[in-house]
Amino acid sequence: MLPDTDIAWPPPPFDRAQKAMQVWDTWYAGDTDRLTEIYQRYPAYRPAQFAGGLVGRIARFFWGRPNPQATKRLHVPLAADLARGSSSLLFSQPPRFVIGETDARGDRKTAQARLELLLGGADTASTLLEAGELASTLGGVYLRAWWDHSISDRVNMGSMSADCAVPFWRYDRLAAVTFWQSVAEDTSSGVVWRHLEHHAPGRIHHGLYRGSRDRLGQRRNLLEHPATAWAAPLIDSTAAIATGVNTVSACYVQNVRPNRAWRHTPGLAPLGRSDLEGQEPLLDALDETWSAWMRDIDLGRARLFVDKSVTHNRGPGSGAVFDSEQAIYTTLPGSALGSLKDGQPPILPQQFTIRWEEHQQTAAEITELILRGAGLSASAFGDDRAAGMITATGVNSRDKLSETTRDQKINYWKAELAPFARTLAELDRVHFGSRIELKANPEVRWPVRAQLPPLDNATRLAALKTADLISLEQAVRERNPNWSGDDVNDEVTRIHRETAERIRTQQLQPAPPQTTP
Repeated sequence: MLPDTDIAWPPPPFDRAQKAMQVWDTWYAGDTDRLTEIYQRYPAYRPAQFAGGLVGRIARFFWGRPNPQATKRLHVPLAADLARGSSSLLFSQPPRFVIGETDARGDRKTAQARLELLLGGADTASTLLEAGELASTLGGVYLRAWWDHSISDRVNMGSMSADCAVPFWRYDRLAAVTFWQSVAEDTSSGVVWRHLEHHAPGRIHHGLYRGSRDRLGQRRNLLEHPATAWAAPLIDSTAAIATGVNTVSACYVQNVRPNRAWRHTPGLAPLGRSDLEGQEPLLDALDETWSAWMRDIDLGRARLFVDKSVTHNRGPGSGAVFDSEQAIYTTLPGSALGSLKDGQPPILPQQFTIRWEEHQQTAAEITELILRGAGLSASAFGDDRAAGMITATGVNSRDKLSETTRDQKINYWKAELAPFARTLAELDRVHFGSRIELKANPEVRWPVRAQLPPLDNATRLAALKTADLISLEQAVRERNPNWSGDDVNDEVTRIHRETAERIRTQQLQPAPPQTTP
């Protein structure tokens, strides 16, 4: 249920989780102003750098140091690349939802066609890609069902980030969840309006609250703000909308488990582990390395040390300038060389060495450590600069870490997507009158990533077929590992039909005339 009194928001212990998620989100967003703000919450003279514990570690971060000389600081968006790469590994090809032969009441093909409409479209694929990035960054992601007859003719699936939700667990499984979002904020007065949406079995409660940045405030009528006015005529006397199903219209998918930071914290342990957890010092060191590299480039620029006698005086109080584009210089007597010693030319060139190899190797090592900590290999991002020409076996060996991580994460997604797909089907039957009535959860079939190039795979299958070591059905199945059994059977039937047609056409063609020598 939604709270009726003013409480701290988010409530403990989720306020602790939100602070950590704000840090991960800042690295993911690549907002250097926010990074500086997070790591500079200490005195300007940095005495905290000499302290031990968490305060000392944070104060010594590169982004937390003062920058009195205003040197150039660069941010490498590796956290965003890591989240994108993790999501692409899972959802570059979306999974399929298949109803078993005996898992539907009524016509299975009709139910399967409707399920494909619900979860087989581009909108679902894009939602899962977004959810994959959020899960990688924040340690998990919520999926929720929504329906609106004025917008769509079916139930839809949306994603909600873990830093705007308060879950309720039962045996580490999601029993209910409250999503919240700030619908208005007055920066001058500090007043924050929030919309809370509580998903419980069979019901969705809505509430509007007027509070502050860290307090929920008092509950108000939904009609008092346009962002929640739409729900006012739909709720009942308990401020809830009946869903018509006995399950929660939302689910939570962990990125990976266990959660190392909150493993012993009640309420936070089931949240899952972010791919950025514990990586913050390395991400900070990578930014420092790149910034030092760019500083070396600045310092390594060619410079001319010019005697003051060859500069143009701009007048009292205006300084002097040297025109580097001047083609002809007037010869000056030696006594006019001013500050330069006798025998020295009036213009001295200087260029420092740029230590690009040392910086490149350091950045590569730090990047490798970050990717390995997230269970990914550099090849998953298409970075083959140091690999050269390698064989397919070599590619598979380098991709082993990413493939293992992909298989691990797929299990977490399958465990939640299968029952949630059944909930979506039941909601669609209740609110849109579809004929999907399932007796069990649909099967979630994840695409198989091709381990061989298409030409190499075709050559292998052709050799096996010529030697009668593989059937046509198995060849089609290995050629298209992501197809269902019906798709494979249809393709085999088409091949047989085309082969018979080709043989019949050849038999009907007249034989070439015999030539007499």
